[in-house]
Amino acid sequence: MERLKRSTDFIDVTREIVPGMTVYPGDTVPGFDRKDFGQYQITDLLLSTHSGTHIDAPAHYIQSGATIEKVPLEALIGECVVIDVSDVNGEICPEDVGDRAAGAARVLLRTGYRDDGPFDPHYTSPGPTSARLFTRLGVRCLGTDAPSIEKFGGSGEVHRELLGRGVAIIEFLDLDDVPEGVYLMIALPLRLGGLDGSPARVILCR
Repeated sequence: MERLKRSTDFIDVTREIVPGMTVYPGDTVPGFDRKDFGQYQITDLLLSTHSGTHIDAPAHYIQSGATIEKVPLEALIGECVVIDVSDVNGEICPEDVGDRAAGAARVLLRTGYRDDGPFDPHYTSPGPTSARLFTRLGVRCLGTDAPSIEKFGGSGEVHRELLGRGVAIIEFLDLDDVPEGVYLMIALPLRLGGLDGSPARVILCR
């Protein structure tokens, strides 16, 4: 795998959280309640642990799994490879990935999902065989620009394969303007004690 060169180019791949934004069906639609106290303002937030760009902790699907504050930062910070699979429709198979994930501890899948209208359940996502490929390769963090790492209405098999082996999952990234290649990734969830996930700010550097 190509080695990352030192640079100061930062790319924010976090989707903006705004009231009424499109969410995965059944999830909480974000809302803001701004309070004006004259000299200052405070805003109450109505959010889910899976609002916008977010990180799934093992506890999301594994009953005894680690919660979000226990996800190792070394899984979320370091070199990553962005793999463009935008030419795939439906399930991402191992042959779609090829050897592009070899040696990568962190992988982000650029599926071409666009958040420009109502929720689209026909997004592209890895199937169980691809999930097993990533765990076999030793990937510690797997991200996607789609609403979920698993197909809409899936059985949870992909989540359980990844989270059960300690792979952190990042969902709903904004990779529209990010070409395939190697980056430095910094993905920081809120330190929410005992919870199954958290919204996160995710930055790539080249």
